[in-house]
Amino acid sequence: MEVSLFEPRIPQNTGNIARSCAAFDISLNLIEPLGFKIEDKYLKRAGLDYWPLVNINKYENFDKFLQSKSTKRIISFSKKNGMYLNDFKFLEDDVLLFGREDSGLPDSIINKSDFLISIFMPNLQTESNDNKGVRSLNLSVACGIAIYEAHKQINFQNHN
Repeated sequence: MEVSLFEPRIPQNTGNIARSCAAFDISLNLIEPLGFKIEDKYLKRAGLDYWPLVNINKYENFDKFLQSKSTKRIISFSKKNGMYLNDFKFLEDDVLLFGREDSGLPDSIINKSDFLISIFMPNLQTESNDNKGVRSLNLSVACGIAIYEAHKQINFQNHN
């Protein structure tokens, strides 16, 4: 399994996600342009001293990333009407793709993915409830939830 961030903007989120990747021993793919420099002190601080445990791959754009993953399933995450996370069955080689903190994944990227997943939020802001509710989860929280669910499923599959 791999986690991929499409044009991340906030270094602290990326650092926290890198820490989760280290904990679950999975690679982190960064798709440029990034909203920060890799040397950013906030990125480094959020990842603590776990950076040597993270396999980071950088891609100069989405097309290069997609080419390199042509034999794997790309699983996009968005609040945009995807299949709910707990209804999806993950495989060991899946690539989990998350969008920018400010705008998520563009439809053009989602359309190039194999699946679209949403994390259920009971208090999600919608057109019908106007400004009541939450617009979205924090990127690092959403990644953590997805990593955990995928890891749980894969380990359960491998032990049956």
